[in-house]
Amino acid sequence: MSLKNKTLFITGASRGIGLAIALKAAADGANVAIAAKTVEPHPKLEGTIHTAAAEIEKAGGRALPLAVDVREEAQVKAAIDETARVFGGLDIVVNNASAIQLTPVAQTDMRRFDLMHQINARGTFMVSKYALPYLEKAANPHILMLSPPLDMKAKWFAPHTAYSMAKFGMSLVVLGLAGEMRGRVAVNALWPRTTIATAAIKNLLGGDTIMRMSRKPDILADAACRIFEKPRSFTGNFLIDDTFLAAEGVSGFDRYRADPSQALQVDFFVPEDMPPPAGVSLGPLSASS
Repeated sequence: MSLKNKTLFITGASRGIGLAIALKAAADGANVAIAAKTVEPHPKLEGTIHTAAAEIEKAGGRALPLAVDVREEAQVKAAIDETARVFGGLDIVVNNASAIQLTPVAQTDMRRFDLMHQINARGTFMVSKYALPYLEKAANPHILMLSPPLDMKAKWFAPHTAYSMAKFGMSLVVLGLAGEMRGRVAVNALWPRTTIATAAIKNLLGGDTIMRMSRKPDILADAACRIFEKPRSFTGNFLIDDTFLAAEGVSGFDRYRADPSQALQVDFFVPEDMPPPAGVSLGPLSASS
C-alpha cells in the first residue's frame, strides 16, 4: 500500500519525530499539514513550520504550514478545516505535540502542570475531536498518538507525576476513542523502546551523551507509516516501535542507532513484559556483533 495522495495532519511537525513521520509520508507522495507553533526560528530548536514545509515538498509531498497552538480551540478547529479544504479531505491525524518537565510534585510549578495537561491530554483530545467528522469520510482513517502503553506502575509516576499524568492522558484518549470509533476510525498509540535523538531529548535529558545512546526518529516514522497502511480494524493497540516493526518482518535495527558504539537508553514507560524482539540488542554494537 502507499500513502500517495493521503492527507495527514501532524501536530508538532516542525521538527523531531513529527517531521520524520511527515518526511516518510511525503516520500510516498502524501499531503501533510504541519500544525505547530514555531513560525520564526527558535534560538535553541531547529526548524519552523516553513522550513518543514520546504523539506516535505523536496521529499515529494505537498505541504501546508499552519501556525497552531494545540491549546487554542479556535486555532485547532480552523487548522483542521483548512487542511480538509486545501487537500479535499483528511485521512490521518498524528497527535505528536507534547510538553515535558521531569520534576517531582513539590518542585512542579502549577503553570507547567497546566501546560503539560493542556498540550498532551487536552490537545490530543481536542485535535481528535475536530478531526473525526472528516476522518469518518475517509477510505481508511487513522489517528495515531505518540504515547505509551497503559502500564500503571508507581515507578512511572513517582519521579515526575505531573508529566506522567499528562502523557498517560494521551493514552487514555486512545483507549476510549478506539472503543468509541471501532469499525469507523482506527485509533492507536506508538511509543519508542529507546530515547530518540531529538532536540527535546538533547536539551532536557543530558545533551550529547543521551543523544548518542538514542535511536534516530526514522524508526518511529517507519513504524507509523506501516500503521497507516493497516485497515481501520487495526485499532486500540499500544505499540512499541521495534516490536511492531519486527512483527511486520523488519530486521536490521542497528541502522536506527545514533551511535552504534553506545548502549541504547531505554525510554520511560516501556513495560517489563514487552522485551525487545528476538535478536535485537540494546548493548553497544561492538559487543553484540
